[in-house]
Amino acid sequence: MKFTNTIFLLLACSASIYAQKTKPAKIKPRNEFVSELMAKMTIDEKIAQLVQFTADGTVTGPKGGDNFIDEIKKGNVGSILNATGVEYTRKLQKLNLDNSRLKIPLLFGYDVIHGYRTIFPITLGETASWDLDIAKRSSEVAAAEAAASGVHWTFAPMVDIARDPRWGRVSEGAGEDTYLGSKMAFARVKGFQGEDLMATNTILACTKHFAAYGAAEAGRDYNTVDMSERVLRETYLPPFKATVDAGVATFMTSFNEIAGVPATGSKFLLRDILKGEWKFNGFVVTDYTAINELIPHGFAKDSANAGELSLKAGVDMDMVGGIYLKNLKKLLNQGKVTQAQIDDACRRILEAKYDLGLFHDPYLYNDEKREKSTIYKKEFLDAALYAANKSMVLLKNNGTLPLRKEQKIAFVGPLVGDDWNIIGSWAATGDRTGYATSIQEAVNKMITEKGKVTFDKGVEIVDARKDMMQKALDNARNSDVIVAVMGEFENMTGEAASRTNIDLPGIQKEFLAELKKLGKPIVLVLMNGRPLTLSWENDNMDAILEVWYPGTMGGEAVAQTLYGINNPSGKLPMTFPRSVGQVPIYYNHKNTGRPYLGAKDPEQKYKSRYIDSDNSPLYPFGYGLSYTKFEYSNLKLSSNTLNANGKLKISVDVANTGNYDGEEVVQFYVKDVVGSVTRPVKELKGFKKLLLKKGTKQTVEFEISSDDLRFYNIDMKFVAEPGDFEVFVGGSSATGLNDKFVLVM
Repeated sequence: MKFTNTIFLLLACSASIYAQKTKPAKIKPRNEFVSELMAKMTIDEKIAQLVQFTADGTVTGPKGGDNFIDEIKKGNVGSILNATGVEYTRKLQKLNLDNSRLKIPLLFGYDVIHGYRTIFPITLGETASWDLDIAKRSSEVAAAEAAASGVHWTFAPMVDIARDPRWGRVSEGAGEDTYLGSKMAFARVKGFQGEDLMATNTILACTKHFAAYGAAEAGRDYNTVDMSERVLRETYLPPFKATVDAGVATFMTSFNEIAGVPATGSKFLLRDILKGEWKFNGFVVTDYTAINELIPHGFAKDSANAGELSLKAGVDMDMVGGIYLKNLKKLLNQGKVTQAQIDDACRRILEAKYDLGLFHDPYLYNDEKREKSTIYKKEFLDAALYAANKSMVLLKNNGTLPLRKEQKIAFVGPLVGDDWNIIGSWAATGDRTGYATSIQEAVNKMITEKGKVTFDKGVEIVDARKDMMQKALDNARNSDVIVAVMGEFENMTGEAASRTNIDLPGIQKEFLAELKKLGKPIVLVLMNGRPLTLSWENDNMDAILEVWYPGTMGGEAVAQTLYGINNPSGKLPMTFPRSVGQVPIYYNHKNTGRPYLGAKDPEQKYKSRYIDSDNSPLYPFGYGLSYTKFEYSNLKLSSNTLNANGKLKISVDVANTGNYDGEEVVQFYVKDVVGSVTRPVKELKGFKKLLLKKGTKQTVEFEISSDDLRFYNIDMKFVAEPGDFEVFVGGSSATGLNDKFVLVM
């Protein structure tokens, strides 16, 4: 068996990407340039910079400024959403400049979430790689392609911590854990923005959604959020702060309210925390028509009031709603907003345009030759294949995988021949029927001997008809192994795609039950954008491989993994529940005064438990199998005491005791045993991914200080408290070796 090299082969091509530097004309330094420009601007010209309208393309609500061409001609627009391609963006930029008294360029924004043309695994899937280099690299590729197509600005990364798989937008984020989510957020910003925003292969990143959108009640999109400030600061805000530390250029407000205040009107979030405590000096844009939505929220009485509240709160740009254009000048004349507030917003936006080099050359991103030579580069496709391979999570395997080429395999299921859904939701301008390759196509390239593989849908995803099933069952009956490729349509996840039932949709499970009757080994391949409830599948399938929506090169990656060219090494970034009734479920929960100890405590009725299910998840956070086996031993602490200004080293030996080379994500967790406020049962504090040849062993080390143990105490001070701590090191949040130490302050 041969596996892909774990050294990120794509680093070799990074030099070619970063060689594309612009040589800007000599103009004044940013502060001086922007100050002089603003001194020439009228109030109408300043307000125009705060306005974004949308071109034709994806819309997620009603459009303001439907005739955006006329608005550009009038000089009423600072930014355009959903305009892509060199030819189109050049046309719009020229129209703008021809009608702009001061020749202020437009800013073009677009949702480049997990790829622009070359589509990588969905963000949740990519996070399952636990590989920060992959996260950074995929963002670099996305930025290079988008920038080559006239796009200046992406609305990513989405860094919302999410613990409810009913919420469709879990597909866009990094899952449930604050530590992992913060690391991924930092890496993605660095990938999009690089070291030089004037380079023609970098774009502005936008951290979203600020804040706590992932905690929407009932997992329903756009819904209410309510939580303590302690939970907000400890769990939901750190990934946002990580992006500020990474130098992110822009932030986006969230649709939800927190503690009764919609985020778009929250001075506490935008001015006090973001621009105050964190000293964020970029600009804030709303989500789509979020200022308008302050009215149905019951927070603003009319559009003028909504605009007033948003500007005062710290919103710099109005996405699509047209509220600022319509109302800000009137509000200024009425004394309800100030010139300083408008100037501050305008300055932040102009500075971003300066940083991109648009004042040096408004057409810097409009090079047709560069666009043609950049899109779908081989090195980009190689990067997408690598990422897809590393994102796959093996959930179960009784030895059926990897497949052997001499076996007769019946491939069945509604997604086996699919090249549309395979790239997932929010797939930007990815080609769903051209470059994207289905699993069927990839397997056919790999298995050339006639009669070794058959392909049948058997059922559709949501259609209850069973008339296609018989042919698939006949072919499966004559096979050695059945591979069922099932899951969700891509539009069943993402924005406005919440679900109350997270089982396999339609009659896919019924089809699996019919296949089970044949007595053949069955491999279930899952293509989906959220954790699913798979208790029956776990009990009845011989192997389960979670491939998410793996992107443009997803078909090849699945085929390589099924046939053992790639050894799966992904680990879950989000817990899979046994049933939807357990939701929200996450590993770093709190104990109660009556904690249930599971099998150790089965007869105790009056504990925090269900009467019809175990409390534990089906698959815990951090879980994932391999074709080989890993054993942990010899956990050591450099000391059983950690001083306030000291360091504690933790080491463990990890051995590959199986038959194949493989990668393991070694995870390090800590539990604060007693605090002035209750603490989680454990928290991720570090992870390392290592390649181990079969039969070899490696010592892995982690290091922590008192800074890593801080939390918001009873007085809402961010401190570490002295006392007892436990450490856990293993291959998931639910397994591992453990030891103890004492923090002495």
